[in-house]
Amino acid sequence: MDSRWLTYGVAAVAFVLAAGVLAFSTGAIVPFLGDGYDPAAEPANGTHDGYKHTTVTVHDADSGEELGHVEAAIADTSRTRYLGLSATDDLPENRGMLFVHDGVAERTYVMRNMSFGIDIVFADADGTITTIHEAPEPAPGEDGNAQEYPGTGQYVLEVNRGWMAERGVEVGDEVRFDL
Repeated sequence: MDSRWLTYGVAAVAFVLAAGVLAFSTGAIVPFLGDGYDPAAEPANGTHDGYKHTTVTVHDADSGEELGHVEAAIADTSRTRYLGLSATDDLPENRGMLFVHDGVAERTYVMRNMSFGIDIVFADADGTITTIHEAPEPAPGEDGNAQEYPGTGQYVLEVNRGWMAERGVEVGDEVRFDL
């Protein structure tokens, strides 16, 4: 085999991979992933729009008292975690999205194609809250990709902006749920 063809093949694969990374990092791929999550639709048998659901309760670290709870869609695949709440018009007060990852790691969430503000809550493998961000909706003309919110966790809960503060939730409190 001519080494020139091998070089061309390697270059083509590198180009395709680079184009894929660029498409994901800029959000250009989002329209091809689906219409987004419709939180207003009622789950049937615990599932709708391809999402399983769970009730997430937040408990005070000291007293164990329940501070609040939401019905959360579970984003546990690459596709659902990437799409998240992007292209979702609004989120009812009692709803949220729980992102499930394979293990605890440093992660960064963005406000890609969001039309409302959210709290972004990182929790470790035991459900202990490590970081809480109040993320405003992107400004007019912005796509939200530049709004980055880092944290460490295996789980990330997204709820309406201010939900955590209204209930007195703090870093160190705990989220509980069944998967």
